[in-house]
Amino acid sequence: MRILILGAGGTGGYFGGRLAQAGIDVTFLVRPARAAQLQRDGLVIRSPLGDAAFPVAHVTADALPALAAARPFDLVVLSCKAYDLDSSIEAIAPAMGPGTTLLPILNGLRHYVALDARFGRGAVLGGLCFISATKAADGAIVHLDRPARLTFGERDGASASARVAALAAACGTAGIDHLATDDIAGEQWIKYTFLATLAAATCLMRADIGHIVATDHGTAFLQALYGECLAAAVHAGQPIPAKAQETALSALTRAGSPIKASMLRDLEAGQRVEAAHIVGDMLDRALAAGHPAPHLHAAYCHLQAYEAQRGA
Repeated sequence: MRILILGAGGTGGYFGGRLAQAGIDVTFLVRPARAAQLQRDGLVIRSPLGDAAFPVAHVTADALPALAAARPFDLVVLSCKAYDLDSSIEAIAPAMGPGTTLLPILNGLRHYVALDARFGRGAVLGGLCFISATKAADGAIVHLDRPARLTFGERDGASASARVAALAAACGTAGIDHLATDDIAGEQWIKYTFLATLAAATCLMRADIGHIVATDHGTAFLQALYGECLAAAVHAGQPIPAKAQETALSALTRAGSPIKASMLRDLEAGQRVEAAHIVGDMLDRALAAGHPAPHLHAAYCHLQAYEAQRGA
């Protein structure tokens, strides 16, 4: 399997790096400055699952069309931030040949509309990931906690396909924790309802879960916010199983928990945030379900105000 990874940041750098480390044919599509850094230092990973440093294949946008024509890619992995989706689509387009599959591992669901429109629904797998990783100032990929999992599958619910099997085999070779599922939509909604709740709550309150639940009505607030997201899932035909709800609520209401959304970390750093893609889209879906969603309303209003002030 020949794989192109868009970027060599935290998420793409980690998963692509582990595949490359295991001998899988992986190339990173990067900007010139990152290409020079990779050429000089190789890809460096610092992780509780094992540190590594090794050379990797990389290509810049100007050289990608010729490379893809000479040696077509089987899979392109898209792990950009949602606000970079349009430019990312243009960047990977030269690599998307007739037999190429696209695996997006962005948060949320809104991106599938644009990806299907550009590349065709049949070319796009369903995917998601669980990882907390970032690119350090020196270019190293810093994996912050032990979970590092890929989940993927055919979006039509097919129980098996050659391309899913090939990716699962590559992940197995690389020792990547992974799930090849015939219910990728269900897995996506389980994560999306949890993530939207976490992002909306921690960004609105500018606090981690532990500090929110320590307030007089913090637990009730989180439960109600999660309920708005659950209503959206039901309306989408993807009700969240009771066990998954129990697991999510346990994490969302745990006393003393230091958990906060990566969106809050971006906000605290004054960076762009995926407000419309995560919280705004969930709000739209909750409203379509007939739920007034006051908690999502408040959180999205807050995020929009932040974005307006940041851009002023």
